[in-house]
Formats: sequence, structure tokens, C-alpha cells
Amino acid sequence: MMKNSTPTVVNNNFTDVMFKRQSVRQFDPQFKIATQELQEMIDEAISAPSACNLQSWHFVVANSAEGKAKAKSVLMPFNYPQIDSCSAMIFVLGDTESHLVYRDVWNQACEDGRITPEKRDQIFKTFLPLYESASPEFLKTDATIDGSMAAMQLLLIARAHGFDANPIAGYAADKVAATFDLEAERYVPVMAIAIGKATAEPITTTRYAGSQVTDFV
Repeated sequence: MMKNSTPTVVNNNFTDVMFKRQSVRQFDPQFKIATQELQEMIDEAISAPSACNLQSWHFVVANSAEGKAKAKSVLMPFNYPQIDSCSAMIFVLGDTESHLVYRDVWNQACEDGRITPEKRDQIFKTFLPLYESASPEFLKTDATIDGSMAAMQLLLIARAHGFDANPIAGYAADKVAATFDLEAERYVPVMAIAIGKATAEPITTTRYAGSQVTDFV
């Protein structure tokens, strides 16, 4: 019988969630996270900040046998243990066309009374032309940054829900969109995240001293 989780945040200890997060490569293959909770974690992850509030992210959740087979087809072999044992693998992608619905976000904010019509129009005149005339390279970079913010937040939220996770970049990035029937020109692969219940203690890694990677000017 498959074991199922109950949708709930079980760990609100910021220090524990943040500083004890470790990358897990081997999960309990019998443990399944409910689709509802996977969606809940994504809903929480997209509270992440984004450039001009564009929210340039998209998520593909591989939690069925068919979905995981597709995910495995783009992974490098050394990442097979994660897809073979995790409850779900979530691909985080940047959306280079998020600005096309930009008006909807701010019109809703205006209707809700959170900003004035004047402020909304100012935003439209300031930021929207920038994206409408932007180069593909600019839009891809912007979407990658937004997706990265959401991906990091998703890693921490998974831990807050009592799960373990592994961020993965070892996959054929040029095949991800097509594999999941998405427009390759629109969606930029940012990261894959395997989520489940660990079956072994992960390796505790060593970090460089902050002073080695910091310049004060």
C-alpha cells in the first residue's frame, strides 16, 4: 500500500528549514505526496519576488508513471536515482511571454483597490514598453532570474512541509520544453527539483567562508 502525506506545514522553524536543508538523492519510492499538496507548495513558492511583478515562471510536475518517464528521458544518468525514487519531480521554467498578461495583474490590483488607476497607468507606461520591445536574450535572462527565485523558495517550502528535495541541473535543457509539450521558444528550463522522503542521511557539505566570496566597496 502506498503511503500518503497530509497537506500541512509541519516545520515553521526558519533556522532549521534554512540552514539544515540538504540535497537528497535517494528517496522512499513508496512514499507519495498528494497532488493537492504539490500544488499547495507551488502556490506558496510563487510568493517569491519577480522583476516588475511579472511572475515569469511555469511549473511542470512529473508525479505519474508517464510523467516520470518523460522526466527521466531528459535527465543525465547520474540523476536517475532521484527520478526513480522521488514522489515527484518539478521542472521550474521561466516564461518569456509573461508580459503579455501583465495588464491583467495590475488591472486586478486596481479593481481590488490596492493601487490607484493613476499608479496602474504609470506602471504600464514605465515597465510594459521595456518588455514589449526587449530582445529575446533579455527576456530569457529575466525569466531565468524569476524562475530561480521561485525554485529556491520551493526547496525551502518542501522542507517546511516535512519533505526532502534535490535541485537538479543535470538534464538536456534543450529537450525539456518539447518533452512536456511546451513551446521551446517561450519556456526556459531553470531547474528540476526532486521531492520525497529521504531514505538515507544526505552528505553534509562544507561551504566556503563568506569572506572568501564577498567584496565590500
